[in-house]
Amino acid sequence: MQALSIAAAGMLGAQSRFEASARRTASAPLDNLAEETVERIQAKTAFTANAAVVRTADEMSGTLLDMLA
Repeated sequence: MQALSIAAAGMLGAQSRFEASARRTASAPLDNLAEETVERIQAKTAFTANAAVVRTADEMSGTLLDMLA
């Protein structure tokens, strides 16, 4: 299902963004702290939204399979 692969890619991208921001903050804790905090919040929100897509696609697939059985 295409929605699952797209959402999984979105989750990986959000994870990468979060980790990159955490590394930048660790290397220079007080430089751009507010910007990096916003970046991590946005990455978390993107990850959560993509996880919701995965859950919904999984539920829809399950419902479809139940209807066919």
